[in-house]
Amino acid sequence: MAFELKQNLKLTQQLIMTPQLQQAIKLLQLSRLEMVDMINKEMEENPLLEEVSPNEDVAEEAPAEADSLRGREGEEIKPADHTVEITGEGDGREEFDWNNYLEDYGPMGVTYQRAEDEGTTWDNILTKTPSLVDHLMWQLKLSPMTEAEMRVGEQIIGNLDQNGYLRASVEEIADQEHTTADLVARVLETVQSFDPPGIAARDLVECLLIQARLLDENQELVITIIRDHLKDLEMRNFQQIARKLKIEVDQVAQAVMIITNMDPKPGSVFQEEKVQAVIPDVYVYKSGDDYKIVLNDDGMPRLRISNFYREIMAGMDGGRDADTGKRYIKERVQSATWLIKSIQQRQKTIYKVAESIVNHQRGFFEKGINYLKPLVLRDIAMDVEMHESTISRVVTNKYMQTPAGLFELKYFFSSGLSRDNGENIASKSVKEEIRRLIAGEDPRKPLSDNEIANLLKASGVDIARRTVAKYRETMNILPSSRRRRFF
Repeated sequence: MAFELKQNLKLTQQLIMTPQLQQAIKLLQLSRLEMVDMINKEMEENPLLEEVSPNEDVAEEAPAEADSLRGREGEEIKPADHTVEITGEGDGREEFDWNNYLEDYGPMGVTYQRAEDEGTTWDNILTKTPSLVDHLMWQLKLSPMTEAEMRVGEQIIGNLDQNGYLRASVEEIADQEHTTADLVARVLETVQSFDPPGIAARDLVECLLIQARLLDENQELVITIIRDHLKDLEMRNFQQIARKLKIEVDQVAQAVMIITNMDPKPGSVFQEEKVQAVIPDVYVYKSGDDYKIVLNDDGMPRLRISNFYREIMAGMDGGRDADTGKRYIKERVQSATWLIKSIQQRQKTIYKVAESIVNHQRGFFEKGINYLKPLVLRDIAMDVEMHESTISRVVTNKYMQTPAGLFELKYFFSSGLSRDNGENIASKSVKEEIRRLIAGEDPRKPLSDNEIANLLKASGVDIARRTVAKYRETMNILPSSRRRRFF
C-alpha cells in the first residue's frame, strides 16, 4: 500500500463565537443591577474607561447609535432600523486612529429626564428591618435572669428557625450549656412568653396552644380542639368535632374562627433578607392614543475613553518600551470599544422587544388583564427578526413600568385557550377569571372545579376540569372541600 499526498477543497459552515459576540450575549441577559456592577468592575480593570459626569454636556459628542435611544422630555423615541451583529474590529495590526475612534465611539449614555412627580417614590422603602433574633434578644436582656439563665436563653434564641420554631431539644441545650433540663425548661417558658406570641414552640400544636392561653374567653374549647382534634380541623370536618365533643356545630365554628386568626409561623413576620426595590428597565407612557416607550438609564454609568491616554501615546518616542505601551493602550481601547458597542446593542435590543410586546398586548394596556393575548417567544422573535434565545435573554430579569403597574417582561408571555368564536385567550386571563369566580362564590357552597369549568364554557372559554384544577393549584387556591365555611 503506497502513501500519497492529495489536496482537497471542502466548503463547510461553522459558527464562531467571537469575544465581542460572547460579551454581547452575556450583557443581554444581565439584570439592571448586575449590569451596573459589571460596568463598575470593567471601569476598575480598564484604566482607559471613564464615567461621564452627570453635569457634563455630552449631547454633541454622543455617537449616532446612542442618539436613536435618547429620550428627553417631549422627544419622540425611535429605535434603530436594524440590529447589527457585533463582530471583530480587525486583528489589531493596523495603526490605531484615535481621531476616528472619537468620532465613532464618543461618550456612551442613554438618558431620560423625568419630572419630579414621575417614577418610583422611595419614601416607604425600608433600608433595614430588625431581625427575629434582635427582637428576642432585646426582650431577653430586659428579663430578670441570672447569668446562667441568660446563656441558656441565648442558646434557645440561636436555635430558632426562620418561622420561630425551636429546632433543638431541651436535653441538647442542657448538655451544651452543662446545666439541668429543668433550668432550660424554665427559661424556655420565659422565652415563649415573648413577642410575637407562639415563638420558640417545638411544633404547631404547641405554637397554637401558646397563643390560645392568651385568650380572654373560649380558652378551654379552643385548647381542646387544638390539642385533640387538629387533624379534623385541617380537613374542616366540623361536624365530626362537634359529635366527639357533644356540642353544637356553631360552637365549633366560633372556636375555629379564633384559631384561624392565629399565626402558625410567628417568626415569619420578621424579614431576615434585605428588602430590595425593583427598578424598571423600560417605562411605557400613554401619549394620546399611542404609547411611548422610554428606556430607563438612571444610575447607569455613561462611558467614554479617556483623552488622557491619547496624549500619552502622542508623547511616546520610538523604542521597545514605547511599542509595548502603545500595544497595551490599543488593547484597552479595543476592549472598551467592544464594551460600549455591546451596551448600546443591548439597549437597542431591549427597546425593540419592549416595543413589540406593547404592540402585541395593546388590549392589555387599554382594557386590563382579561384582554391579555396568548404570546410566545417565537412571535416576538419573528417580529424583531431575532432568534428566540435572544428574546429569552432579553425578557429575563427585566421589568416594565406601565400605567397598570410594574410587570416583569416574562409576564406578557403565556399560552392560550380557544374561545367558541375561534379567538384565543391567554392562560393568565383564564386564571384571573377563575380567581374572580372563586372570590365571588358562596363560602357555604364553594364552586367545584367542574362547576367552574362549566361557567367558563358558558362564557365561551373551552376548558377542561383538569385544566381548572391545574390553574387553581398554581394560584395556591384550595379545593372546594377545604374552602367551605360554616360561619
